[in-house]
Amino acid sequence: MSAGLDISSAMALAKAQPVQAPSATANTGAAKKAAQQFESVFITEFLGQMFSGISTDGPFGGGDGEQMFRSLMLDEYGKQFEKQGGFGLAAPVTRQLLALQEHKI
Repeated sequence: MSAGLDISSAMALAKAQPVQAPSATANTGAAKKAAQQFESVFITEFLGQMFSGISTDGPFGGGDGEQMFRSLMLDEYGKQFEKQGGFGLAAPVTRQLLALQEHKI
């Protein structure tokens, strides 16, 4: 069977499923965790833009190894920044997630 047939049958199956509206959660911890993860990703992307123009060459540069693993390093930086308070995005995002879940569509 070709890959094209697999994709088209998967698309047809997905279209046949009814659309479900998001449901409210009684677990505010889950909303808070999602907001913290969002902030961590935001910080990681922010740092990625800051580091994009920095060369990994030079006498003390990490060279190809640093270039390969920089995204992992920035991901860890983002997580650590968020744990230390981050940019303050998690609390408002948590409130917005909970408010949107209470809103009836």
